[in-house]
Amino acid sequence: MEGDIFHILNRGVEKRKIFLRQKDYLRFVHNLYDFNNADNVFLSYYNRRGQHNYRTNYGTARSVEQLVDVLGWALVANHFHLLVHERVDGGSGVYTQKITGGYTLHFNNENERCGVLFQGRSKIIPVTKERYFLHLPYYILANVIKRIEPNWKEQGIKNFKKVIDYLENYKWSAFQDLIGKSNFPFVINKELFYEFFDTDEKRFKKEFINWLNDYNPTEVRDP
Repeated sequence: MEGDIFHILNRGVEKRKIFLRQKDYLRFVHNLYDFNNADNVFLSYYNRRGQHNYRTNYGTARSVEQLVDVLGWALVANHFHLLVHERVDGGSGVYTQKITGGYTLHFNNENERCGVLFQGRSKIIPVTKERYFLHLPYYILANVIKRIEPNWKEQGIKNFKKVIDYLENYKWSAFQDLIGKSNFPFVINKELFYEFFDTDEKRFKKEFINWLNDYNPTEVRDP
């Protein structure tokens, strides 16, 4: 496997909410796609400021060289998780700075505020252990479950159907695309994901449910 894998995460300063409206989520997802190149983040932001139909660029694949392959992502009210495969040396760091910097510009402009939004530098954790790597996609997507079953990690899932239905209808993660329901298809590199994790869109949902059944927090601790 060529290229390094990184788990990237950050939360709002003082654990504040960083997504207040649907268009905030859309802007961040747009950043995941649009900033995956060597262009200047500030130029990109100001050229597109005021454009809220962020899906318009997702219809065709891009031709520019990407910094990373996005393998997984999930957004909740006060934090985000990404799983990326680095395509160029140092690309994960540049990519993270661009998406958080660009989003901070958007958030501060929309809410007439200034200053930092995120809690320090993002964690960019190299994934070097196979066990950690194999559990990460499930762990990242499962972050969303706390919205409907806050204690699932300690007490297990009480209603699997409710949880899976919720994930299948939750727009702000890679889950829909990975099970074959087109959501933001050009954000994530599905083919590479399936290759790395030896799965496909028909099997992934079942494998995710199995992972939830067997959840072990020690498998996904930061290495």
